[in-house]
Amino acid sequence: QKYLCSNCNNILKKALQTLCGHRYCSACLTWIVRNNKNAICQKCKEEDPNTLSEESLLAEERAFGDAAINKEISELRVHCVTPGCSWSGIMKDFEEHQSLCEYALIPCHTGCGHVVMRRKLADHLENGCVNNVTVCQQCQCILASSEYQKQHQRRSFIAINKITTCSFRLNEHLRTSSANKDGCRFSEVGCAFRGSKEKIKEHEKSAMGAHMLLLLQHMRQLRGTLCSAAKAPQGFTPHSELNLENKLQVFENIVAVLNKEVESSNLEILAFRRQSELDQNIIRGLELKIAELHRCLTQKDAGLSSLHKSLLFSEQASYDGIFLWKITEVGRKLQDSVTGRTVGLYSPAFYTAKYGYKVCLRVYLNGDGTGKGTHMSLFFVVMKGDYDALLPWPFRHKVTFMLLDQNNREHIIDAFRPDLTSASFQRPVNDMNVASGCPMFLPLSKLQSPKHAYVKEDTLFLKCIIE
Repeated sequence: QKYLCSNCNNILKKALQTLCGHRYCSACLTWIVRNNKNAICQKCKEEDPNTLSEESLLAEERAFGDAAINKEISELRVHCVTPGCSWSGIMKDFEEHQSLCEYALIPCHTGCGHVVMRRKLADHLENGCVNNVTVCQQCQCILASSEYQKQHQRRSFIAINKITTCSFRLNEHLRTSSANKDGCRFSEVGCAFRGSKEKIKEHEKSAMGAHMLLLLQHMRQLRGTLCSAAKAPQGFTPHSELNLENKLQVFENIVAVLNKEVESSNLEILAFRRQSELDQNIIRGLELKIAELHRCLTQKDAGLSSLHKSLLFSEQASYDGIFLWKITEVGRKLQDSVTGRTVGLYSPAFYTAKYGYKVCLRVYLNGDGTGKGTHMSLFFVVMKGDYDALLPWPFRHKVTFMLLDQNNREHIIDAFRPDLTSASFQRPVNDMNVASGCPMFLPLSKLQSPKHAYVKEDTLFLKCIIE
């Protein structure tokens, strides 16, 4: 499991480890960050969504290469799963094997649309490829290269002059092809591509290798014809031999021109690669700037969130010792309390006076302690405040709880005075003291009774008064 990516769940490629300790493929992490604002680690969400922290925030600059895992992965024993292949070795040699595997399925480079085993590509080109064809100028038939060669050899003794004529027609075609808007210049040697002038230019640039292969096959056919004619007892003249030699010379010249075009293309490709490297450097620089801006925005978002919370607290806070707490979605929250998904709910903090004690309420809708499962429990919590050093301790004010009947008929009221010896009412050392109050504040049967309106429109109101 430790060798698998937390995103794609495949074997890690260029493993990166995040601050939360999970691992991602380099490409996977880049994709996640680019396509998700403030992306959170999926593994952290799955393990425990309640403990998500800033370390679960994904960013490329917050991850580092895991050299140890990469080394372990490179030494894993693996085998090729391509049917028929028996290769096995270690992971670092696998990519090289994939590019050479004779049983791998690859697309035919002529663009015929067939996918064949690498080991059977030559046979496909010779016997099955619809694009690897030759147009016979004698009969105008389109034949597979192997059929064309057989037919050409059968006719070599009786039609050698016509074949020579085909050669000169090819030469003339190659010279005048710039005006041809319908077919590739190499259609005479088997290329079946057709298109507009612009498409033909693109095709001839991209298919140089295929054209050279067609020319090579054609030259082999011509050499075979020449050899067959040389063995013939009659019908072969020095003039015919000269024509064949001229034809071979024409093809050799064409190959030389193609070689120059290939060299020119290689220079262009090299220039493109250099420009691509420069562009990549610029892109990396921009990505770093974007990451820095993103980090700044994240910090500002955190600051705005903190200010927003402070503003909400200021709006909701009470400073006169009287607090009204509105609880919505009571049905769902009660169910969460029954299942244990949510234990208890804390109210916003409020104050007994402008510079008084900071306190809050805690309610267990399905009960707590002696009231668990039968009653709603309501507790009072003393919190660490800004003015504790100036206040008398322990806290000794009377506390009154009220559950309001929304029909204003029968409010539920309970009150208590603090136990001055209890730790719940001493000056807080932590953020808040242990809650204290009424574990059996209201039977659940009464809370949900249709005779009362304690819950109305899935909402209830709790009130706390501190004298």
